[in-house]
Amino acid sequence: MPSSAVAFRRWRLVFLVLLLAVVAVAVWWRWCQLPPQPTNSARAPSSTSLPRADNRLRGVSWVAGDSVSSLDLEPLVRAHVTWIAQTPFGWQAGAATPEIQLHTGVGHRGYWGESDRGLTLTSQRARQRGIRTLLKPHLWLRGGSGTWPGDVKMNSEVDWQRWFASYSVFMLHYARLAETSGMEALCIGTELQHSVGHEAEWRALIAQVRAVYHGQLTYAANWNAEFEQVRFWDALDFIGIQAYFPLSATERPTKAALLKAWQEPLRRIAALQRKVKKPVVFTEIGYKTTPDAAIEPWSWPDRTAVLTTPDETTQATCYAAMFETFWPRKWFQGLFVWKWYPGLQPAGSARRHLDFTPQHKPAERVMAAWFAK
Repeated sequence: MPSSAVAFRRWRLVFLVLLLAVVAVAVWWRWCQLPPQPTNSARAPSSTSLPRADNRLRGVSWVAGDSVSSLDLEPLVRAHVTWIAQTPFGWQAGAATPEIQLHTGVGHRGYWGESDRGLTLTSQRARQRGIRTLLKPHLWLRGGSGTWPGDVKMNSEVDWQRWFASYSVFMLHYARLAETSGMEALCIGTELQHSVGHEAEWRALIAQVRAVYHGQLTYAANWNAEFEQVRFWDALDFIGIQAYFPLSATERPTKAALLKAWQEPLRRIAALQRKVKKPVVFTEIGYKTTPDAAIEPWSWPDRTAVLTTPDETTQATCYAAMFETFWPRKWFQGLFVWKWYPGLQPAGSARRHLDFTPQHKPAERVMAAWFAK
């Protein structure tokens, strides 16, 4: 048997080896969490992120989580996705309240993936896989009158000026973040339909954003009359449309019926495009996995209807009709599918599978096939 001194030395050696291993793991983990350092070439594509010849935005709306890894991004690569939209929030107490609160960290209604740190790291990890980022800040109305950004409406011109002043602070923060993080595009507003009549204020904001951010700019106008009412498209790089156009009055429409229903929205969009001579991007488009997906595409499924049978065929048919209508148009610059849950498994949440995501469904195969073209 070894002596006690020899045993002690052996024990001490084992302890030191284990300690060094723990320290090495801790250093590696900390390094993985560090955000990218700002550089003047942050937006320059890597050898794996060169755009396709048509330069289209083959995108999905990324749902923020508490982390991001290469495994989360691999399904996007397989589906030929080249862009993600990231969505941080500004908080507004009510539709007529002129103040907007900005939360850039984790906590207080915020998720890691919506924080500055999470947005930056996600865009860096995506760029490493050849995927670019549209930063698309939204407003969240907390209660009272109104529930979505389209309800934002001030009661006086004085309040409108206060709102624009507050909104500019909010948007310029994200313009600077997009610049230092090398994000390739920025959406300066989403569905703020009652505000677009204030053309001078929007043009002033665009000029302020251009002074600090050098990527592409757009605005995401709602599918109703808003996208035709915007008068500042010429100051932006592409027309953005939240394309939840109603296409059917009945459940389970055929593709032929959907292709016919798309003709009137197509006419309106094409007329606007000819007028302003800017490419068009659907900043959001998506369909529920339900038989009524084409009736009110903007409407979330009834989350209490746990016995609802998913209808993957109707969802896929809606995708096919949309792509067939718009992808062949040279002025159509791409789209962002609503929405994509990182890490969602085929046997994951039934509620998730009932809603808008195409993941693990025929709709994903339709999307991937068109994105591959």
